[in-house]
Amino acid sequence: MEKSGHVIRAKPPPAVGPFVESHSLSALAEQEAGCTRCLLYKNATQVVPGEGSPQSRVLLIGEQPGDQEDLSGRPFVGPSGKLLDIALERAGVARDKCFVTNAVKHFKFEQRGKRRLHKKPDASEIDACRWWLDRERALVRPGLIVALGATAIRGALGRSETVSRLRGEIIDLDGGAQFLATVHPSSLLRLKDESDKREAWRGFLADLRKIAHWIEKDDALRAAG
Repeated sequence: MEKSGHVIRAKPPPAVGPFVESHSLSALAEQEAGCTRCLLYKNATQVVPGEGSPQSRVLLIGEQPGDQEDLSGRPFVGPSGKLLDIALERAGVARDKCFVTNAVKHFKFEQRGKRRLHKKPDASEIDACRWWLDRERALVRPGLIVALGATAIRGALGRSETVSRLRGEIIDLDGGAQFLATVHPSSLLRLKDESDKREAWRGFLADLRKIAHWIEKDDALRAAG
């Protein structure tokens, strides 16, 4: 990752491909529905586009849809999404101020009997789907981009970085927006030890409170004209 002072310069996006530019989120979602940029579309039920107001100032990026998201066509409605909603509320962040999306728009899974078990997207799948993420960012024009986990970091920046290296610090991005990295809420759900769960929860809330403080500061700057 290239840095200039405190500014992160993201890797240039991949080639656009045979798609015309969309001028609304609904038009973009229609284009996404026909995406064949990687092979994940073959087994997924449907594409899961981002969700939220085009006036959202915060862009929340997760990894990929899960089983419930794949069936509903909406991001963050499963167990991880419910935990994220609780965390955002406790951190003082209104979800309707956020545009919520994923780095990868189709569900990648392994079939085990009747169950579909999550599989982590690989770098080529993340990079192929980054074109859609860049289009969402161009339409929403968020002031703060929040990456939930390593997959989201690669989707946002175009290269791999560990969560631990970037976590918790709001960094300026090349182009004017700011960036914050934290863990994906699913990582909290996987913990077994109760003390580990409490520590991870406190850390996650501390990161999300930085979003609330950013929104407060942005509100004040807007009010000042």
